[in-house]
Amino acid sequence: MSSLHNDSIESNSEKQIVLNLSPSPSLSPRDRARILRKIDWHLLPFVTVFYLLSFLDRANVGNAKVAGMATDLKLTGFRYNIAAAVFFIPYSFAEVPSNIALKLFRPSRWIPSIMVVWGVVMTLMCLVRSYQSLVVARTFLGFAEAGLAPGVNYYICLWYPRSERSKRIAIFFSSASLAGAFGGLLAYGIERMEGVGGLHGWQWIFCLEGIATVLVAIPSFFYMHDYPETAKFLTESERSYIIDVLKRDSNNLSSRFDTRFIWQAIKDYKTYVQSLIYLGLLVPGYAIALFSPTIINELGYSAANAQLLSVPPFAAGCIGTIIVGIYSDKHNLRGPYIIGGALVSLVGYILLYCSVRAGPSYVGACLAAAGVYPTVAIALAWAGSSAGGDLKRGVVIAMVIGLGNLGGICSSFIYIDPPRFHIGHGTIMGFLSLAIIMSLFAMWDYNRLNNKKEAQCEAENISDDRGYEFEDMGDDSPLFR
Repeated sequence: MSSLHNDSIESNSEKQIVLNLSPSPSLSPRDRARILRKIDWHLLPFVTVFYLLSFLDRANVGNAKVAGMATDLKLTGFRYNIAAAVFFIPYSFAEVPSNIALKLFRPSRWIPSIMVVWGVVMTLMCLVRSYQSLVVARTFLGFAEAGLAPGVNYYICLWYPRSERSKRIAIFFSSASLAGAFGGLLAYGIERMEGVGGLHGWQWIFCLEGIATVLVAIPSFFYMHDYPETAKFLTESERSYIIDVLKRDSNNLSSRFDTRFIWQAIKDYKTYVQSLIYLGLLVPGYAIALFSPTIINELGYSAANAQLLSVPPFAAGCIGTIIVGIYSDKHNLRGPYIIGGALVSLVGYILLYCSVRAGPSYVGACLAAAGVYPTVAIALAWAGSSAGGDLKRGVVIAMVIGLGNLGGICSSFIYIDPPRFHIGHGTIMGFLSLAIIMSLFAMWDYNRLNNKKEAQCEAENISDDRGYEFEDMGDDSPLFR
């Protein structure tokens, strides 16, 4: 269950949450912040670069298309759409098994391993010579990349209490929008390698970006930290403090591996509510990543300028993601920030839908990205905070991301009517509306359930010292908010 301080307007609920998550009396707030910053410096640079490379490798097909791939591989009709879409099928279905594997193996072994695999696949995509080989390569890429996003989200949940996760997830997820901006700049430069080594410029985009992933993955085997319990960069007192904070934050719920917790995640209706919210946000997010160069190109700009002009929308999304993540944690709110960002993005898509001039349409593209990208990170933080128990949380995060990423298939097929793209923009507005409606429902539902639990605790005199009685109940525990 989400901490109701995220969305409740009930003051008694907020006071209960503050008591549960208050700093240990043995450390001052300044010392607490110092320890969290220390963890940040040892974790966030790794996961941010990981996700930047992940998003760069999955979305560079959009840059390659504008750089000449569509012509060279004869991607007529729906061929490009199919090549973009096949990535999401194995990507979606492999995410839950990957997070279970992450629970069984060490993060420092599992995450770098899948990075090496997808980096090799990405590098070899420079050898594709036909539409069919592109589809096969994208399928393998989706399978290999599947574990990164849910794995990193789960990894962050193993190190930070719920009240500190949103800004950290926002920081690492901001690399997705940064990858969009960086990808446009890279593509602008790399496509000028046309003919070098007998390869087209778009083939060099795949080759160089894949090699970069492998080069980052290899040292990560040795420098990535697994768990707070084994973190050598923490002193004994710091380690004890973080372990205690995480234990209190989880309301003493079980952290062992048991298949019952997998089924708890699968049977929980709240998992599917969060999945619909994420779906409503991810379809616009992927549409921007896959088609922004094409949309800008259709506004009348050259292919090269379209690569460069795709940078500002992603840069706006990156800045917005970090700012919104910080304030979401500061105000202990999730739902309202998702709704606000979705509304900003909705305004952008309305501009894109209605405007016939390049200037307003380009402003709309910037608003669309700046609004939707911050909401994705907040939605992931909300989903992770809503699930109780380590394994259930890992499965819920993987399911939310997996089911949400099926929306990437939709994103791949809606931009089919240039130059105005009314079908695509209209569909995106529908998905943003879905995210807004489901967020409102989730806020109401978490408030209802938390009030019910508080009444149960009061009626049955349930307090934290009885937490061991409910350790296997996950977020159904009356002590979990």
